[in-house]
Amino acid sequence: MSTQGLDEFAGWVEGLMRARGYDIDSPRGGGKSRIADEAGVHRAAVTRLLQRQSMPDLETMRRIAPLLGVSVRDMLIRSGRVSPEELPLAADLLPPGDWQPTMEDFARWLGVPDERMGVFVKVVNQFLDPEVDEPGTRRTAQD
Repeated sequence: MSTQGLDEFAGWVEGLMRARGYDIDSPRGGGKSRIADEAGVHRAAVTRLLQRQSMPDLETMRRIAPLLGVSVRDMLIRSGRVSPEELPLAADLLPPGDWQPTMEDFARWLGVPDERMGVFVKVVNQFLDPEVDEPGTRRTAQD
């Protein structure tokens, strides 16, 4: 990590700390100790970050992020440890909202072999189609 990257990250974290009411500016304000205590991390880790000496480790970020009202994902990306592409949002992984999976999709997700795909689809459709009594027969209006 570059010095500039550490400086930018520390500046961002400082802003979050101040916005959450932690007094990190005055020597006797107690903000650094309070953050460390509430997060369950060593005060030295908070101090090293704010003095731009070192980047916090993953566990420290994981514990501090909720106190600052940000996700661990945002903290990791801002720290430069990972890119947004390496930690996509769950919504980015979902198919389009109008997409309807087919029986073949479900079969693939369940690991049904290609040679049994037709049988799987046929059997499952029998359970889903209320008009089917016996394979190949449908109820009529008189039934």
